Amino acid sequence: MSKTRQGAEACRALPDPVTALTFELPGEHEIPVHSHPEDQLVYACRGVMTVRTQEGTWVVPPLRAVWIPARVPHAVATSGAVSMRTLYLRAGLVRRLRGCRVVNVSPLLRELILHACRLRALTRRKRDQAHLVDAIVDQLDVVESTPLQLPSPADARAARVAEILSADPGGQRSLEEICRAAGASRRTIERLFRSETPMTLGEWRQQLRLLTSLRLLAAGKKITHVALESGYATASAFIAMFRRALGTTPRRYFDDRGPKDATLTPASPPGSRGRAPSSRRAPSPAPAPPRRAARRRARRA
Repeated sequence: MSKTRQGAEACRALPDPVTALTFELPGEHEIPVHSHPEDQLVYACRGVMTVRTQEGTWVVPPLRAVWIPARVPHAVATSGAVSMRTLYLRAGLVRRLRGCRVVNVSPLLRELILHACRLRALTRRKRDQAHLVDAIVDQLDVVESTPLQLPSPADARAARVAEILSADPGGQRSLEEICRAAGASRRTIERLFRSETPMTLGEWRQQLRLLTSLRLLAAGKKITHVALESGYATASAFIAMFRRALGTTPRRYFDDRGPKDATLTPASPPGSRGRAPSSRRAPSPAPAPPRRAARRRARRA
């Protein structure tokens, strides 16, 4: 690997149109900032991941995935144990998706992802694999986005407000007070958030609380605790917000995980050519892959 100008680890290019890897990550695990020359689809079979870039934060609950375009530096953190399935697609193979986003994973797309993970590397030289590549691309061309992102404002004053709110998502300080602490009026901050996120300041704060609640729920916290930590006085008020935002209750949202994946053991690197780059730390404690192979795969998360 090499360093990008932003200081992120830059992974080597993979030779096949689609490469699929599996990872079992412990709770509270962090994968440092890195980038790939391929587009990447990161899918959560189980658990919640948080993906951060300079542009914002994306939270990936079960049965969802995050799309990360090629060469975008990003970091990944887990909330609770995570079963990750990730596809690396040659840049430009999927033309419709632009920018980072969380997408819903249909049952068909889920099975295509899991099947690709069993094969690990897909080439167009084999007819069945070429059809699988086309099917994956077709599904990604019609995938639906879901509003689980938190864009980052660029202006220093707005960024300071975002920093204060993020440090205490459940805090009860008024927005006027927080804006004054950042050195601007609420009217100015509202204008900046609308132009740079684009959300109102109140919508941004509510989205922050929603994403905070997803991470806490994934870590096994009780509903009452999650409600208070997310800024809601009662569990019922929190559940009502959650239902409005995501269309179901927290319990059903995390229980609706579909059939279990029968291939949870992390796979070794695709083929024997060492396509995945080396790493200083492996993301998975699972003993299945050889130690050297696990290190090679770590930065591909």
